[in-house]
Amino acid sequence: MADIIRMPRMSDTMQEGNIVSWLKKEGDAVETGDTLAEVETDKATMELDSSADGILLHIAVKEGPVPIDGVIAIIGKKGEDWKAALQAAENGTGAAPAAAPAQPAPPPAISQTPAPSPATPAVQEEDKRVKASPLARSLARETGVDISSVEGSGDQGRIVKRDVEAFISTQQSAPAPAATPATESAPAVAAFSFMAGGANFEEKPVSQMRKTIARRLGESKFSAPHFYLTIELNMEKATKLRERLNEVAPVKISFNDLVVKAAAAALRQHPAVNSSWLGDKIRYNKDINVGVAVAVEDGLLVPVIRYADMKSLSQINTEVKTLAGKAKERKLSTEEMTGNTFTISNLGMFGIEEFTAIINPPDACILAVGGIIEKPIVKDGQIVVGHMMRVTLSCDHRVVDGATGAQFLQTFKAILEDPIRLLV
Repeated sequence: MADIIRMPRMSDTMQEGNIVSWLKKEGDAVETGDTLAEVETDKATMELDSSADGILLHIAVKEGPVPIDGVIAIIGKKGEDWKAALQAAENGTGAAPAAAPAQPAPPPAISQTPAPSPATPAVQEEDKRVKASPLARSLARETGVDISSVEGSGDQGRIVKRDVEAFISTQQSAPAPAATPATESAPAVAAFSFMAGGANFEEKPVSQMRKTIARRLGESKFSAPHFYLTIELNMEKATKLRERLNEVAPVKISFNDLVVKAAAAALRQHPAVNSSWLGDKIRYNKDINVGVAVAVEDGLLVPVIRYADMKSLSQINTEVKTLAGKAKERKLSTEEMTGNTFTISNLGMFGIEEFTAIINPPDACILAVGGIIEKPIVKDGQIVVGHMMRVTLSCDHRVVDGATGAQFLQTFKAILEDPIRLLV
């Protein structure tokens, strides 16, 4: 009997997967482990491997979103009746939406332009030979761009999403061709720009990552009773220590490395802050796994530094750089993005002096870190220039009380104002 291929859960927060492209076509022979398609999840673009041997008899959804466990393909023996297998799957699971028409939904009526014609097999084969990221290929298809015409700026000339966007921008800024009849209008694209009735705006489909950010942070903000504690630190000694360390360290230590290490050390002394709300119980985590928020093209990812309190500043620096690089390339594994017990969001490098952050579930707290600002302070009765940094701790009041959060911040402040403690 034919095997039904369903959309798997490829991350712990995934609700649906967006099929970007198929690497196999109907009629191809496949083996277990062969890559069938590229799927965009809320955190990364990942490869979907076959769980069966046989012939790819039917692709249920060629592009677009599919819910978890939705039918996406059928693999079986050559000539086998895949329609019967599909009907049986629908009757057994009620997953009718997964067997929706294979073509993408038409664009909004307001665009009033036809969808682009399917690429010919020859063009598809040519596209496969072009080195391009899955997101770049997806955007090129959606906007009707011949990806072989785009110049790549990635590694070894690889075409990335920004290259396609730049190509589209260049085309839009070029002189407009002579007017053509309405029946010959340009293909519809995924992003729509309008100027009617004095309104000038653009609309773009919401990515899987942005959907998940909206859902998870909305749930956090409106279900967890947040409160905020702000404290100011004198970073003079930390600045001098960093300068000394960078004279001998194998890697250049950043202020963020000092913050991660100091937070991990403070968490060891205040385990109530290193905890999670689980509804009917509170989990006090023994391991200290610090999530570090990283801005990426479509939103925010939080790779995790495991056992941060047990690692040196050099180890933390190397790991943060490696994970941040993978985050920006959307190549983080599920393991690298899960297991956080505390999160740090640092916007100091953007000149932000102070801000508040929304708690990253399942953590009970998140630390928002501002930049180091030179300002006048009073020291030993004299006005001197101080290197001051403000941090704000967002706390889930179901788990952490004000005094508990304040005590954590006192310890965090004491460590960074006398950072020799980090080396003990």
